[in-house]
Amino acid sequence: MCTLVASIVYTLYMEVSITRFRRELFNLVNQAMEGTEVSVIYKGQRFKIVPEALAGRKLDRITPLQVIRPGVTSLEDAELKEEMQRKLEEDWKTL
Repeated sequence: MCTLVASIVYTLYMEVSITRFRRELFNLVNQAMEGTEVSVIYKGQRFKIVPEALAGRKLDRITPLQVIRPGVTSLEDAELKEEMQRKLEEDWKTL
C-alpha cells in the first residue's frame, strides 16, 4: 500500500537534477505535457517545466473580489471597471 501512495505522488510531481534532465530531456517534457509537474534543480535554483497553456498569468489564478468605490452602488460604469482593472494589474505586476 505504501508503494502505491509513493508512486502516485511521484507521478504528480517530479524533481530531477540537471544531469538527469539533459539525459532524459524529451521524456521529461512529454511527462510535463501529460500533467506531471517537473522541476529541475540547477545550482540551487528550481525551474518548473509546464506547458504554456497550463502556466497562465498570475492574475488568472486569483479569485476576484467585488470591491466598489464608496458612493458607487453598482459596477455598470465601463470606465470605472477599466480603471479598477488597470489599478489591480499595476498592483499585481510587482509580485
